[in-house]
This record gives sequence, C-alpha cells and structure tokens, in this order.
Amino acid sequence: MILRTDHVVGGVFVAFGFLVLALSGDLPMGSLSFPGAGMMPKLLAGLLVLFGLALALAARGSEPLAGISWQDFPHALRVAATTALAVAFYQRLGFALSMGVLLFALTFGVERRHPAAAAVFSAAVVALTYLLFAVALKTPVEQGPFGF
Repeated sequence: MILRTDHVVGGVFVAFGFLVLALSGDLPMGSLSFPGAGMMPKLLAGLLVLFGLALALAARGSEPLAGISWQDFPHALRVAATTALAVAFYQRLGFALSMGVLLFALTFGVERRHPAAAAVFSAAVVALTYLLFAVALKTPVEQGPFGF
C-alpha cells in the first residue's frame, strides 16, 4: 500500500477528534432542548472523526506522501510558532492586545509586509472583531491589563 497525503491528514483528524472527545468528557451533554457545555465539542469532534475516516478511506486519488515538497515547512513552522505564542499569552494580554500582536507578527514578521500596512491591518481587524463580538453581540472576550 502506498501511503498518501489523505491517509495522513485523515488520521490526524481522527486522532484530534478522539483527543477532543477525551478532553470534553467532563463537560455535561445536556439535551437537545437545553444543550450543555459538552454538546458542541462532542458533536464537532464526532464529525471530525467521521470526516477524517472518510478522507482516509477515499485517499486513492491523492498525491503519494513521498512526492510532497517540504519547501514551505519553515514558513508553516513560523506561522505555527507565532500562533502558539499568541495562544500562550492570550489570557495575560487579553483579546485585543494578543490578537493585534499576532496579526502584526504574522503580516510583518512572517509575511514580510510593510510595517505601517501591517499595523493598520492588524488594528483594523482587531477593532472590527472586538466591536462585533464584544459590543454588538455582547459576547465576553478576554480582558487585558488595560481593560479592553
């Protein structure tokens, strides 16, 4: 059997789905009329496992894993590391600051855009997202050290 890209990706989806199912085991399911905190994670994890299996089983048409070019790996690693840092500091810095720094670091540092354009883009996206979720939808977002 030739190992194909969809075999690997499907397996990763299945493993991640089972990990989410295991981690959300303590959350209450509730009922359909009054869903608990565990309903959505378990539903999404179950769908992730299902679609991961479907992807792995239908992998005949995908490219063999040995034929993949790993040229973009350093770029993907920089994006993943930057995002991991933003996640690590999210609760300490709050939504606006951590997402602003994340977007600026990705657009300026990783994608090598002009610093002024990266700053304007980052500030605009964070401001619009904050206004949509915190103000319009009244969804609580993580507050930073400056109260926003």
